[in-house]
Amino acid sequence: MTSSEAQLELAGKLAREHPEAHIQSHMAESRQELARVRALFPSRRNYVDVYDRFGLMRERAVYAHCIHLDPDERRQMALTRAAVATCPTSNLFLGSGLFDFAATREAGIPVGMGTDIGGGTSFNMLRTLSEAYKVAQLTGQRLSPWRAFYLATLGGAQALRLHDRIGNFEPGKEADFVVLRLDSTPLMARRIRTCSTFAEKLFALMMLGDDREVGATYVMGEAAYVGRPVSQRK
Repeated sequence: MTSSEAQLELAGKLAREHPEAHIQSHMAESRQELARVRALFPSRRNYVDVYDRFGLMRERAVYAHCIHLDPDERRQMALTRAAVATCPTSNLFLGSGLFDFAATREAGIPVGMGTDIGGGTSFNMLRTLSEAYKVAQLTGQRLSPWRAFYLATLGGAQALRLHDRIGNFEPGKEADFVVLRLDSTPLMARRIRTCSTFAEKLFALMMLGDDREVGATYVMGEAAYVGRPVSQRK
């Protein structure tokens, strides 16, 4: 949090004037950040309350990280219908803390998977899902492959309130998607051969996959990228 009260007032004014616009900022990423917010806004009840006071907690508001929120803050955030973008590679790289997937889900807060351009170590969503799985493990939780891929697709679309247009393959939605290979590397191909269920294949993708898995990319149904067959790669 580096914004002054005047800046937040102006941001809130813009949000009221443009209710269809998206709001994005960071929240509760580190303990030092929490102390800074308390010092800047001593009259506010908590971190969520600071943004809420200025009208910045609402649908189409997405806050990155949200690691160090207490139960009251999660309840308040859920009531405002704001969403979280969890950024595991950034949080692990900076040592900021571990996101609580279960508590956030139980509170009813929409969650999508993010990379964080500033502190994240990869833009690849498969690598991000791998790190998210490890974050969950370190908190005694389990992030299933079904849940993980949901957070990277429809979950993110719902967090952005764009699920009427993107996020899955329902008829009429924008056909933006990637085609993932299951044989891009010898290791991946070998692991996939041992899988007996589709969930196992998804798990292998999120633990071993990277950009080499992308066989094609489609934008609005049109091929924007088509990779070379594995046999032609060096």
